[in-house]
Amino acid sequence: MEQEVIISIMQKTFILILELSAPVLIVSITVGLMVSVFQTITQIQESTLTFVPKIIAGILTIIILMPWMMSLFISNIHELFDAIPGLL
Repeated sequence: MEQEVIISIMQKTFILILELSAPVLIVSITVGLMVSVFQTITQIQESTLTFVPKIIAGILTIIILMPWMMSLFISNIHELFDAIPGLL
């Protein structure tokens, strides 16, 4: 295999990783920011208060977006497998 082909496959893989992880990360960051603002306003300094809502929001985001994530992942895998004969 040529170097350009390997770099192209790796680039597509990294883009797929970013596309799949971005929604969960954005939701977790948003929830963490809201909890931090709430803690600042109410002056509650409980360290575990920030983790539980972020974990719940991340899990809910994964559950809601799982069909989209799976279809995106499967379509990229099919594209990669279809390209294998041309790579050899």
